[in-house]
Amino acid sequence: MNKNVTIAGKSFEGLKQINEHGAEYWSARALQFLLGYSQWRRFEQAIDRSISSCKESGNPPENHFAGAGKMVELGSGSERIVEDYCLRIG
Repeated sequence: MNKNVTIAGKSFEGLKQINEHGAEYWSARALQFLLGYSQWRRFEQAIDRSISSCKESGNPPENHFAGAGKMVELGSGSERIVEDYCLRIG
């Protein structure tokens, strides 16, 4: 994977986050546009296929795909939770 790809000034490495245990992960919502998906539902379909492939190869998907919720602000000023995934490599 080319880690030097950028979109709107962000790179793959620039989107990396670190959890409280020191493990690296990426928000699927953040990666969506970097990987060329303009619609969440299309990217979520790709994630679902990736989870299936992970299972079929004998790897536990929970080691790479953790469901997560993310608060987003709506136009009215209120907030709601949208589905997201914490994606880990390795």
